[in-house]
Formats: sequence, C-alpha cells, structure tokens
Amino acid sequence: MLELDGSIWFRSGAQNWGGKNRIDLLAQIDATGSITAAARAVGMSYKGAWDAIDAMNNLAGEPLVLRAAGGKGGGGTRLTDRARGLIATFRVLEAEHRKFMENLARAGLDASGDIDLMRRFMLKTSARNKLMGTVMEVRTGAVNDEVLLRIAGGQVITATITRESTQELELAPGKEALALVKASSVIVGAPGAGLRLSARNQLPGTVTAVRAGAVNSEILIELEGGATLAAIVTNESAQDLGLGEGAGAVAVFKASSVILGVLD
Repeated sequence: MLELDGSIWFRSGAQNWGGKNRIDLLAQIDATGSITAAARAVGMSYKGAWDAIDAMNNLAGEPLVLRAAGGKGGGGTRLTDRARGLIATFRVLEAEHRKFMENLARAGLDASGDIDLMRRFMLKTSARNKLMGTVMEVRTGAVNDEVLLRIAGGQVITATITRESTQELELAPGKEALALVKASSVIVGAPGAGLRLSARNQLPGTVTAVRAGAVNSEILIELEGGATLAAIVTNESAQDLGLGEGAGAVAVFKASSVILGVLD
C-alpha cells in the first residue's frame, strides 16, 4: 500500500528555523519549565537543546526562550509569547499538512518517488556538484567521523565530518545523503599508472564537455552510472592533460572537501 509522508519546516529567507523537533522542544520547555527535562523528553542533549534555542532566538530577532539563573539545569526557564504563538502556528500547519498528505493518498497518487525527486530538484546550494547516495559505513573517531557514501554507478565517496554533524544528521548505514563538492575543490588528473595521491576520493570517468573561459576552463566528467562532476582548471592545465571531449579523466578531491546533507 502506498504511504506518502512529509514534514514541515519554518523558513526565514535563506535560513531554516527548524521543524517538528525544535517546536517539540519549545513545547516541552513550556510544559516543564526546565531545559534539562525538555531536552530529555525530545531526545536531545542539554548542549544540543541550548544550541537549538540560540539558533531560533537569533533567527527570530527576539528571544523565544528566556534563560534563568540557577546552574546547569536552569530553573524557571520560560517561553515568550512569541514562542507560544510559533508553537500554535506550527500545530495548525502540521494538521493541515497531514490532511493534504491524506488527500493525496486517497486519490491513489502513486508518486512517492516523484515527490522525493522533486524535493531534490528544489534544493538550492552554491556547490556545483550535488551527488545523491546511500551511507555505506560510518567510521567514528575521537573528533571527526569518516562517512562512506555509495552513489549511482557504485562509486564510493568518502567524507570527513565532525562527530556532532554525524549525530545531528542521524547518519547511519542505509540512510540517503547528499554530497556537495565545490568545483574548485576538484582536481583533474589523467588516468594511468604511477600517479599516487593522498586524496581519498579518486573517481574515474570521461570528459563530456570543456567550457573554456579567459583563464580557466570548466571540465565536466561523467562517471559510471551517469553522475557528472564539474571541475575548474586552468586553460593551460586542460591543454597539458589533453582534456577534450571523450578523453579519460580522474576527478580527485579530499574527504574534507565534501559537505554532507540530508533531506528531512
């Protein structure tokens, strides 16, 4: 049976305020008067709860949660009227959104995959390269984690991100994630034996286009499976490497150059 699902996020310009988790946090603060109890109720750490509150206060341009003296656990922490109004608005929108999704399901619209694809199309970012994949493995470290992401065609991209980011994005094997890589972070190499690099990501492909500029050229490299990576190299380098259409090429970029994101 088809099940459609979705979520609501508040947005101010280009900034996301957050969604259900943050609203639930505000509601729990209102109910308990305690940051510690509210964080525990919604499954957040004490630090994570305050980070979320600080972010919302900053984006709102006015306090939503008023701090109270009294140690780590707070004490008498309360919401402003603005925060209570925000909760009420979100609950109304949430109810209407639920009705909307139920109406789609009743109409028999077999579009769950299409809806997810449209969400990907609407994602705006300055990074030239956007690659959707599935998390294969998360290798935890003391400060940073190494995340292995399998993209279309079977290639694997390695990203190095902080432990906190791994937890916030809830990255685990099987979860879909988006890898963002700036074109200026991609180095292009010619395939062949003898080249050894420290960069974790070395993806072979074929040059499909060379867009020359006054100084630099944009090189488009098609990977196995149809994914495309863009790189910026100097015109001189493009000539030296013989980077014409149909030529083999290797896209090289460091794990630390990969930004991971998820679609909630």
